Amino acid sequence: MLVRLLKDHLKPYTAFLVAVVLLQLVGTIASLYLPTLNADIIDQGVARGDTEYILKIGAVMLGVSFVQVVCSIGAVWFGARSAMGFGRDVRASIFHRVGRFSAREMGTFGAPTLITRTTNDVQQVQMLVLLTCTMMVSAPIMGVGGVIMALQQDVGLAWIIVVSVVVLVGAIALIVSRMIPQFRRMQKRLDNVNRVLREQITGIRVVRAFVREPVERDRFGVANDELTATATSVGRLMALMFPTVMLVLNVSSVGVMWFGAIRVDSGAMQIGSLTAFLSYLMQILMSIMMATFMLVMVPRAAVSAERIVEVLDTEPSVTPPVGPVTETTSHATVELRGATFSYPGADEPVLCDISITCGPGMVTAVLGGTGSGKTTLVSLIPRLFDATEGQVLVDGVDVRELDPAALHARIGLVPQKAYLFTGTVRSNLEYGKLDATEDELWDALRIAQADDFVRALPDGLDTAVAQGGTNFSGGQRQRLAMARAIIRRPEIYLFDDSFSALDMATDARLRAALRPVTRESTVIVVAQRVSSVLDADQIVVLDDGMLVGVGKHEDLLETCPTYAEIVASQELVEDAA
Repeated sequence: MLVRLLKDHLKPYTAFLVAVVLLQLVGTIASLYLPTLNADIIDQGVARGDTEYILKIGAVMLGVSFVQVVCSIGAVWFGARSAMGFGRDVRASIFHRVGRFSAREMGTFGAPTLITRTTNDVQQVQMLVLLTCTMMVSAPIMGVGGVIMALQQDVGLAWIIVVSVVVLVGAIALIVSRMIPQFRRMQKRLDNVNRVLREQITGIRVVRAFVREPVERDRFGVANDELTATATSVGRLMALMFPTVMLVLNVSSVGVMWFGAIRVDSGAMQIGSLTAFLSYLMQILMSIMMATFMLVMVPRAAVSAERIVEVLDTEPSVTPPVGPVTETTSHATVELRGATFSYPGADEPVLCDISITCGPGMVTAVLGGTGSGKTTLVSLIPRLFDATEGQVLVDGVDVRELDPAALHARIGLVPQKAYLFTGTVRSNLEYGKLDATEDELWDALRIAQADDFVRALPDGLDTAVAQGGTNFSGGQRQRLAMARAIIRRPEIYLFDDSFSALDMATDARLRAALRPVTRESTVIVVAQRVSSVLDADQIVVLDDGMLVGVGKHEDLLETCPTYAEIVASQELVEDAA
């Protein structure tokens, strides 16, 4: 998965990566050439007292060092550009993919893990790309080049290189093999911490209302301790790795000095060559150490890449049509023909064989008990879900054949949970119509019965809105969400239990203000209170996903026992009140 992710998203940066390789090649060769020059100074200059030769070779060393520095800076610059661009592109790919997810895919993944995958997981792979460009590319060049240059200095000490490399690679492989499952476990536990924290922040009022702070604190403590334990385990393995590398490095240095001194004493090797050989051995082992550092990053990046690719490979269940219909002949007609919806693997469908027709100028109310499928029915129309059987038609065309933009332009949806975006009241209303004028904004607020409290705000339309609209009450959020839908003047209005937080008087005024605006539109209202939909043109009654009644209030009282039971229960509540 890691290789595939890198291959797919690094193509635009091929030129930069080629530049990194070339610069690292030149810079590493320059670095490898320096010990040889140093050996020449010792053997040819210092040993013979030739100051001129020392100055000449010293100048060459300065020139080679300058080339090395310039190449290193260039490689880091191109590598950083590639890595940062890669991270930006992957985040954008995840964002666009998640933006196409239906409610089904969102429920499968969940918001906490999608946030972690877009941020932390991408950062892990991005860091791997950066370190590869700055360290990993030069490591094999330095390792192979160091072996060649060391053998040119003296073949008799080559066995020390072989033993050092074998011991170091074996120790590192053992440690890394134990780290891979720990990294996978750590990412999952990071998801869990994000999930618990997100739930507690979102539901802070509920937590305080039920005095559950100690329980939630303990729940977060458990998730936090699990993550800490896994991270500590990984940290111990990482802490073990570098002392191991340094131990092998230092023992190898002692071996070179010990056995090299014997060869110098016998005349088989010069002092300068011994110094150069020691430098090359350090470079070889340092290259392995850099590769070691990369091997620490690779397992975690591989786990993160798996999680990223899982999102990118998930095909949305709601897909745009190949040859979309952009224009229709009829106007604001909604029809469900035998519509059925089931979740994958579910024993029973959420909706079963629903057939209704809603025309222009008609108000359709949807009633039913909790879990009867009211919200799911409304969600089929804008394709938040796709019907698993049957058809959902808008203006006589199956919604699966309509152009998504054309479909959504016809619909004004007010969801069950009124959600406002961070920004201002104005920016939230402009989600409905970007080029709305000041008069249109206030007119939509007036119809939604929100103009009074917005005018009373310190900055009016420019008053700041917190994330989710938490600085407004539930009723205010609902009215602002309604104004956002009203301002676009859609052909089809979908109100999914959007009046639940309003008092009876505000509810009545809002419905009265809506009538002139929606006179030629199709209105579908999911409602809880029978009293608020008595004058609906048709009432659709659902029970456990089944259509059990369609008609006006008086007719349903006689023909639909489920509806009569709902009416009776609400009358009892009102009488008791």
